Amino acid sequence: MENGENVLLTLEAARINNGYNLVQAAELFGIHRDTLWKYEQDSTRVPRTFMVKVQEVYGLPTKNIFFGIKSEFFRIKRRIS
Repeated sequence: MENGENVLLTLEAARINNGYNLVQAAELFGIHRDTLWKYEQDSTRVPRTFMVKVQEVYGLPTKNIFFGIKSEFFRIKRRIS
C-alpha cells in the first residue's frame, strides 16, 4: 500500500488505529458514545459535518473511510479477496 491511497477502513477501524476508545473518540467529535457506535455500525446517513470532522480527528481523507453498513464492508471485502 503506497502512501495509503488504496486503504479503505471502517469508522471503527479508523478509531482503533488512532488509539481511541469509543468514549474518547465521541468526545472529540462532540457526540454521545452511543451515537458514534451507531455511526460505526451504519454510516450511510451521517451528517456532512461529521464526515468533515472524521478527517480532522482521525487524520484520514474521507476517501479512505467506508461510509455505509459495516457488515456490507466485510461482505464486499470477502468478495474481492
